[in-house]
Amino acid sequence: MLDKPAVATLLSQRFLGDKHTSLSQLPLPHTMSGAKKAASIIAASIKNNEKIAIVGDYDCDGVCSSAILDEFFCDIGYENYKVKIPNRFKDGYGLNESIVSELDVQLIITVDNGITAFEAANECKKRGIKLVITDHHMPLDELPRADALVDPQCKDNEFAFKEICGAQVAWYLVAALKDELGLVGYELGKFTDLLALAIIADMMELKDMNRVLVRAGLRQINSFARPCFSAIARLSGKESFAFDDISFLITPLIKSAGRMDDATVSFEFLRSRDLRCAEGLLAKISECNAVRKEREKELFELCAKSVSENDKVVVVWGEGWHEGVIGIVASRLARMYKRPAIVFSIDGQRAKGSARSVGKFDILALISSCESFVSSFGGHKGAAGLVAEPSKLVQLKTALNQACTNVDFNQISHDDLLGDIKADCVDNELMDIIDSFAPYGSKNPKPVFALRCALVVSVNTLGSEGLHLRLVLRADNRCFEAVYFNFEKRPAIGVRIDVLFILGRNYFRGQESLQLIIQEIL
Repeated sequence: MLDKPAVATLLSQRFLGDKHTSLSQLPLPHTMSGAKKAASIIAASIKNNEKIAIVGDYDCDGVCSSAILDEFFCDIGYENYKVKIPNRFKDGYGLNESIVSELDVQLIITVDNGITAFEAANECKKRGIKLVITDHHMPLDELPRADALVDPQCKDNEFAFKEICGAQVAWYLVAALKDELGLVGYELGKFTDLLALAIIADMMELKDMNRVLVRAGLRQINSFARPCFSAIARLSGKESFAFDDISFLITPLIKSAGRMDDATVSFEFLRSRDLRCAEGLLAKISECNAVRKEREKELFELCAKSVSENDKVVVVWGEGWHEGVIGIVASRLARMYKRPAIVFSIDGQRAKGSARSVGKFDILALISSCESFVSSFGGHKGAAGLVAEPSKLVQLKTALNQACTNVDFNQISHDDLLGDIKADCVDNELMDIIDSFAPYGSKNPKPVFALRCALVVSVNTLGSEGLHLRLVLRADNRCFEAVYFNFEKRPAIGVRIDVLFILGRNYFRGQESLQLIIQEIL
């Protein structure tokens, strides 16, 4: 049975292996293999006033990466460049031959993509275009024929911390450019707000240098140096943002334009020069987000109907499903069924899928083990993208499930459980202890506690569609308010239940109270 000192000890143990615990301890730019060479090539192009293109990605990490490099070029007064953020629906993912052919430039710099852009790299060679690739995704055995390649996942890259996002790689490139161009006083810390968004949005491990940068990033966000954050604060009625606001408020907005329309809108929003411009762009983004929520709801309900309880891995597909929401739906399915989920959208002879994992299970390794049924794939341990032929989906589903025959996902889904907690320990002091170890996310999940034999005092539905519950529970002569979002079972008043919960704060009409956020009723 846990008490408060035990909770503090267990949470602190998560970071015993961290080597970088402050901004001053971050690895230096020269330790990122390829960064110096890339900076030398870019600096030469700048000095020769060559046309440069920055090619990003339509997700939050790609947009933030593009914004970092764009801001750097603006800061140094370089104007002979353009930013190309591929449209999910028209261009597809990352740098490709078509994009290369449309760019009339002498140098292309990729951010958050390019590590598997073999055909595009060959096209660059054919056209005499220099290519600098910066990425963070896992490479294949061979690498594209780029003039410089910066990716911490490459075998020959000895960077001290591998699990970083594309925006961090772009930031290190800027740091190397700062050195190459002799910009002694250039302030790199101003980008930590964009880094925080990208790290959290791309589900990077919130340990070591990532933890340091997200903490610094939240402070930078709350400085409101960028009009975009002031616009979001006004819209949401917030005076400042908390760590959870990055995950549940800011990054979903940034992602929504790329999911539903064109991520260029989000890029322009992050780079807004004044509040009026930012608010105008935020209005467009908010419309995208509203549509995204509706499409997500419709597709989730459709997918849930076809999930088999016997499957170890949820694999569903349909013709013409909206590609912009399949990743979110996969996440919701994984959370609901406590097992990995893959959602495919079929378009003719191509099925594009988005995969999400549970706990510490490596979804990318699972897909790799079934690669004979897949045309292409890539991503991370917790989230991945893949493409397959529609005719092979049934075989792929069978192979994925067979590969997980001996995996107990119920056990994996409870990896976050810290332990049973005494009812008299659930108070503001415990909440303060939990807050002190934020930010929470990948590899530092919010602690889940078990409360045993709690009496159900009251149960009421929440939300216009009654999808959530508000409960009052009593344990050891103490009453607790609790919420159960997207509940799976509704307990009866008067029964005793065991619950897994996360402790949170509830704000209502200026009053703050503690709240149990139920994860599961056992």
